[in-house]
Amino acid sequence: MTNSCLICNSEMKFYFEKAKYLAPSAEKFTQNLMPVQYYQCPECGFFSSKTHQELSLKEWEKFNTDFHHYNENGGRETLGFNQPPYAEQALMIELLACNNIIDDSRILDYAAGYGTLSHLIQKYFNRNTFCYDKYVQNPDFTYIDEPEDKGWSLVINSAMFEHVLTRNDLDNVNRLVSDAGSLFIHTVVVEKVPEDPNWFYIDVPVHTCVHTNKSMSILMEQWGYRSSVYSPKSKSWVFLRQPYKEVKPVIERINQELQTTWLFGKDGFLDYWK
Repeated sequence: MTNSCLICNSEMKFYFEKAKYLAPSAEKFTQNLMPVQYYQCPECGFFSSKTHQELSLKEWEKFNTDFHHYNENGGRETLGFNQPPYAEQALMIELLACNNIIDDSRILDYAAGYGTLSHLIQKYFNRNTFCYDKYVQNPDFTYIDEPEDKGWSLVINSAMFEHVLTRNDLDNVNRLVSDAGSLFIHTVVVEKVPEDPNWFYIDVPVHTCVHTNKSMSILMEQWGYRSSVYSPKSKSWVFLRQPYKEVKPVIERINQELQTTWLFGKDGFLDYWK
């Protein structure tokens, strides 16, 4: 069976094997998974676990659900699991929306989990958001069972791009963005994945892949985005349909107002981490 890259369709090459997860409490989730075999694309650098990809849908969904419930209910300390910078993400969205760089008319938080980011956006910035998550729902927020394709001016995706197993997992996020809309993502992107089975980012049992600057650049282009804006504070990107020259003066003005380079932008993918 071929093992093709989810991004550029090149044949993946074996990179290394992970014998165990370092966090002792991860053992209960991973004892039937080990060892984990990781492959890398020689063309775009995209990195993924073939072992996770070979799980059945039922096995993967149970694995994902059990881990996230455990993490949400106190396991974070023992797993060493860092949550996304939600407050900074909410502020980044506010800065871009107030300056008409993104359209805030219909916001969907995709793979929203328990709605932490949506809560901050609504409570502190009074912006209405809808949530979608396949595995969990929080009755305090508005969750949508079947978000419509191309129906959203801004789709937020915080910490899901590292959990995907198939190309459809990625495309299912982007297909919700309207033709003029923007995509907001938070994930780790590197120039090259370290050749280290104990690297912190793959020591989280549900992290199945890692994106590189090149793979993300290709993905952006495939999806029809022209430029991107990145904030190191929020560790998040927003993909835009317009060329960067159209938003550059506004980004510079925001940075001047904040008296710091809070936002970076360029045509194509902003490869901040090299």
